[in-house]
Amino acid sequence: MTFTVAIIGRPNVGKSTLFNRLVGRRMALVDDSPGVTRDRREGDGRLGDLTFTVIDTAGLEIAAAESLSGRMRAQTETAIKAADLVLFLFDSRTGATSADKDFAALLRRSDRPFVLVANKSEGKVGTAGALEGYDLGLGEPVAISAEHGDGFSDLYDAVRAALPEHTQPPVEDDEEDAEYDEAERATRPLRVAIVGRPNVGKSTLINRLLGEERLLTGPEAGITRDTIAVPLERDGRIYLLHDTAGMRRKGKVDEKLEKLSVGESLNAIRFAEVVVVMMDATQPFEDQDLRIADLVSREGRALVIAVNKWDLMEKRGGAISELREEADRWLPQVKGMPIVAVSGKQGEGLDRLMQAIANIHEIWNKRVSTNVLNRWLEDTLSAHPPPAVSGRRLRLTYITQPKTRPPTFVISCTRADALPESYKRYLVNGLRETFDMPGTPMRLILREKNNPYAGRVRR
Repeated sequence: MTFTVAIIGRPNVGKSTLFNRLVGRRMALVDDSPGVTRDRREGDGRLGDLTFTVIDTAGLEIAAAESLSGRMRAQTETAIKAADLVLFLFDSRTGATSADKDFAALLRRSDRPFVLVANKSEGKVGTAGALEGYDLGLGEPVAISAEHGDGFSDLYDAVRAALPEHTQPPVEDDEEDAEYDEAERATRPLRVAIVGRPNVGKSTLINRLLGEERLLTGPEAGITRDTIAVPLERDGRIYLLHDTAGMRRKGKVDEKLEKLSVGESLNAIRFAEVVVVMMDATQPFEDQDLRIADLVSREGRALVIAVNKWDLMEKRGGAISELREEADRWLPQVKGMPIVAVSGKQGEGLDRLMQAIANIHEIWNKRVSTNVLNRWLEDTLSAHPPPAVSGRRLRLTYITQPKTRPPTFVISCTRADALPESYKRYLVNGLRETFDMPGTPMRLILREKNNPYAGRVRR
């Protein structure tokens, strides 16, 4: 079902950059100067598997109706009325301004579904500023970077949640549909990307899961070029498996077609909920394997490592435990990630793999209540207080979890930039162990409290 999305916000918050990102080409003029866009511009947008009409609008400004800014605002209001969904952007580097609050009130009074988007959220300043979006009263802000393409999987989820009737995937009319009731049809499939180096057996594994030769396989490396999505129903749950092209080191990728294939693989990672990184059991934890796993972690996706071709290995006790220790040593940022030995060719370990995917997805969506978190923080600080820097003790006063997918925690503190990285790792490891969140990426944001006496002259 087609629908229309309007992008609105103050001047110079990145509306045209987001528009260009969604349409996949540079249609709208972009510049650091505010007020570049004046007329509405429409294009065919795409976000994951969603296609829609997207409208770029002029920056919202408070001005007299007869002025140029006032007429530009009227054009934007017309676009809002014509849209099925509104993306309201604010600049997370500057935070939520008074003008943002005025326009947020205008949007709340309208009858349009909307998503609050914190653009320019790359880096510590942008990430912290995105949290100010809660002050606008429009719900949880979706942190993205339109310029760098970060956060678009979260934007995809938010669009689907805001417009469920427009974004449900079409159900094929075949005999199998009769086996599902309406509740099961409405269940959104769990998106799983299968990634790895060339010729590690990604397509063979998916074929074995499907029980048919759905994907072309063979001994030659690089057979898969496009990212192929195939549905799978297993143990009462629906999955959407994305087979991807093999990812070699960047320096070895020189053909244009291979570059496009790798780009598709990267998009599959960004829009997946769980990413299975496949490794060759005969050569596990190669440099490229670790680079891919680190990329998955930095994108905030839930991670499962599948060690394929296990049928070729000598059977001996403790082999899996050794792999787990090696994984934790090489990838401490996702310590405790699931590691499953499989054989796509022989069909070994498939049940364990699917169970690991379901388990890590549940952890990735886990939320801890604020009062429980603050009791944990009090005990943690008592056991091991933060160090003093330049003779002054750092104070951590409050913790909350504003979002999941991945679990993200915000701590209010003094002198956020002075807290050592080693202490941040201590806090993350404590959260991971106390609340049973092994293997999932975790975000820890330090938010410095405003000093009411800053800038005052002592008399």
